[in-house]
Amino acid sequence: METKVELQRFYPTELEVANIYQTDTEIRIKMSARSKSCTCPKCGTISEHPHGTYERKVQDLPILGKSTWLLVNTYEYQCDNPDCDVTTFAGTINGFLNYYSRMTDRCADFICTLALETSCEGCYRICKTMNLKTSGDSVVRLLTKQYKLQEENKCSSVIGVDDFAFKKRHTYGTIIVDGATHKPVAILDGQDGSALKEWLARNKHVRTVTRDRASAYASAIQEILPDAMQIADRFHLHQNLLEAIKNTVNSIVPVDIKIPKDYDKSGQETGFQGTNEGKKNPMLRG
Repeated sequence: METKVELQRFYPTELEVANIYQTDTEIRIKMSARSKSCTCPKCGTISEHPHGTYERKVQDLPILGKSTWLLVNTYEYQCDNPDCDVTTFAGTINGFLNYYSRMTDRCADFICTLALETSCEGCYRICKTMNLKTSGDSVVRLLTKQYKLQEENKCSSVIGVDDFAFKKRHTYGTIIVDGATHKPVAILDGQDGSALKEWLARNKHVRTVTRDRASAYASAIQEILPDAMQIADRFHLHQNLLEAIKNTVNSIVPVDIKIPKDYDKSGQETGFQGTNEGKKNPMLRG
């Protein structure tokens, strides 16, 4: 018996699938919004006065390797709150489509998850093979937007701080990771510690910070949270240990090591040939 899977069941009930168009590389799904009310993004007032309609072109997750675009005929609303400075705003579908977003929430979540597991450029290359339209810079902007929306007070009292490159050798930022969940809680601009100071001032419940050896981070933590415990992370702890071992060995072993000549029982020279010149300690090179 032949069965069919209705496309409608993969989309919220607030959206009605009207028509489907497809080519060899692309699928376009014509949809219309059923709801005629929406919440103002600024004041939270529910508006039931549609101002007009317009078509939104929104990217969704690919279907069978084809780029998928939703052509959503949605309402634009007027805010009924006289004290609100928002005049009109686009309709939304909670958990699926945000205000003025160019992709669905599930599509944005997929890209962010992939970028965190790989890298922004790696995510872009993988998305390209899937016919998911994006770029390395777009992934960075999407990550920044997504994680700025998170509630910062949800992090535990243990955090990790490190720098990273938005664009290597050009633009750097600071990432803060929850030490309990091992998930990012904030992405900040710059690596000079100024943005970190502002974040710490809003999160004074933090008691333990793991960080690298950057003096900017150490100073910021000491200034804002003087009672917090600062811990070197494993990588930099090993790096400190190796440097200490190297300095100790170099203080004991001379720069030039003389290699003596070998003689057999008859007194004839064997083995080493040439002048008795010293070889330099390899640990002191460079």
